[in-house]
Amino acid sequence: MAKETHSFQAEVSRLLDIVANSLYSNKEVFLRELISNASDACDKLRYQAITEPELIQDDPDFRINIVPTKEARTVAVIDNGLGMNREDLVQNLGTIASSGTLKFVEQLQQSGDSDKASLIGQFGVGFYAAFVVADKVEVETRKAGESQGWRWISDGRGEFTIEETDEAPARGTRVRLYLKEGEEEFLEDQRIRRIVQTYSDHIAIPILLGERPDDEGNGPDQLNTASALWTRPKSEITEQQYTEFYHHVAHAMDEPWLRLHFKAEGKLEYSCLLFVPTQQPYNLFHPDRQHGVKLYVRRVFVTDQCEELVPAYLRFLRGVVDSEDLPLNISREMLQNNPTVAKIRQTLVNRVLNELKKKADNAPEDYKSFWENFGAVLKEGLYEDQEHKDQLLELARFQSSEREGLISLDEYVQNMKEGQQSIYIITGDDLETLKKSPQLEGFRAKGVEVLLLADAIDDFWTWMIGEYQGHQIKSVTRGAAELDDIKSGKDDDSSDSEDDKQEDQPDDSQVGTLVAFLKTALEDEVKDVRSTQRLTDSACCLVADEGDMDIHLERMLRQHGQTVPTNKRILEINPKHPLIQRLAERASDGSKQGANGSGDPMTDAAWLLLDQARIVEGETPSDPAAFARRMSQLVAKGLAA
Repeated sequence: MAKETHSFQAEVSRLLDIVANSLYSNKEVFLRELISNASDACDKLRYQAITEPELIQDDPDFRINIVPTKEARTVAVIDNGLGMNREDLVQNLGTIASSGTLKFVEQLQQSGDSDKASLIGQFGVGFYAAFVVADKVEVETRKAGESQGWRWISDGRGEFTIEETDEAPARGTRVRLYLKEGEEEFLEDQRIRRIVQTYSDHIAIPILLGERPDDEGNGPDQLNTASALWTRPKSEITEQQYTEFYHHVAHAMDEPWLRLHFKAEGKLEYSCLLFVPTQQPYNLFHPDRQHGVKLYVRRVFVTDQCEELVPAYLRFLRGVVDSEDLPLNISREMLQNNPTVAKIRQTLVNRVLNELKKKADNAPEDYKSFWENFGAVLKEGLYEDQEHKDQLLELARFQSSEREGLISLDEYVQNMKEGQQSIYIITGDDLETLKKSPQLEGFRAKGVEVLLLADAIDDFWTWMIGEYQGHQIKSVTRGAAELDDIKSGKDDDSSDSEDDKQEDQPDDSQVGTLVAFLKTALEDEVKDVRSTQRLTDSACCLVADEGDMDIHLERMLRQHGQTVPTNKRILEINPKHPLIQRLAERASDGSKQGANGSGDPMTDAAWLLLDQARIVEGETPSDPAAFARRMSQLVAKGLAA
């Protein structure tokens, strides 16, 4: 076959440039990444060979060789793992298939130099780290069970070539780096030895320096311990070894935020070495919601896609679970309803949630950073996992309308006002918009705390849970405001004094007349019109009726193409607002001419109130042209007065 020339996917080209320039101060990571990839290739073939033993019968011992060649100024990383064919080379080394990569690369480009390495750590640099020290990379590979070998070559500047070759390993992959000027240190045996012992000692496959016996007949030196880290006693493992294992298993560069290393013995035997990252993995919100925990059976890698092992709401976890009880040849279908996997999952979830609770209690500031990264994901469990609901509610943290920082539900309940029976919430798309919502005004005036919920999952778990410690969870955008029985609790608040009540209270009959007029004028658009205590500064707002779907949830479902029933909203007006008082006077003095007449000032005012309330909710007026006309007429009249 003739040599083929391909262009890198656009995201790859940009990522290559960023990685090559941003990782230069930590350039030795290239060797760690190539060794990690080689180890993964060996793990995959070892598992495949359980059902296809002929794939490894000629060479059953897995290994990774590092071969520096000073004369040619090259260093090669060679494995006898699964290998690749032409399609694998194009897919693995020419494109990034993960959804969200383009957004990630754009974020990298917009960040400062000091932030780039940190962001790259969320993605995992992998193979592309080779271009930090090499101006040309050559990959020669042959897939296990196939006869044809392939060569891939690129200088990392936009293109790569692929051609057939007879020089590939019998199986596996040889990655040969042609080093840039000034990178000769990576040809030195001692430098390579030090890097491997620092970063890759945990790799459970022998890493050898050299490929063949030397002149005296001695075999290549083994550079690593080559025993599975999770099987070793904790007392024999250093913090650095734990960290480097995390880097390997997570394909990340950040530091682990939390580590769990334990072994279960008894009816079931298994080992777990799990990590919570410091930073969000780049694919945390990918629709497939896959976790990052690998399943091993007696030290043999089985799969990294066992959905039953870890619930989706703990998908930020990275690490290894190694079972002694599962059969080596277990299929993915057999894993789905396997009681052993179910029991491991149960223990794993409890251990993780208990460790998070310890962090939340003993290091609240540290826990805050975890919650900001992963709280939106953890809250998915409140909707999906009723068995662990109570543990998850204890871990949940929220922004509040009354104080800075994050608070727990326990702290909310302790701060409830006299006469307050419910836990009040408001959901929306972002915190800043929620803080300005008119529905909060009456609650804020009485010092009643409202939890501000800006994650998509908040609209779902809140009605699924329903209550906490006997207190109903209620949205302030649904139903009546329920403020009458709540004591203010504010020393300087004068709104409860009888004098002020009398002074500020408009004529009830006038307000009643306005309410009746608005119901008539807007009868096709709203479910009801009523006076409310919910508002103090705004003239009006829209709320859902008690049994109807929350406004934000309905809008969100529609945006995602869901068919939901259209519920008319209730228009609430503030009887103390100057505009409402003036309209109430006009409605009562008979100055309006024809409640629904076109161009009638009162009817126009009614529609402007409704459209104003819609805009505040993040919606658009039902008739933007009519809204613009009414607004122009109102402003013109005001300027002419």
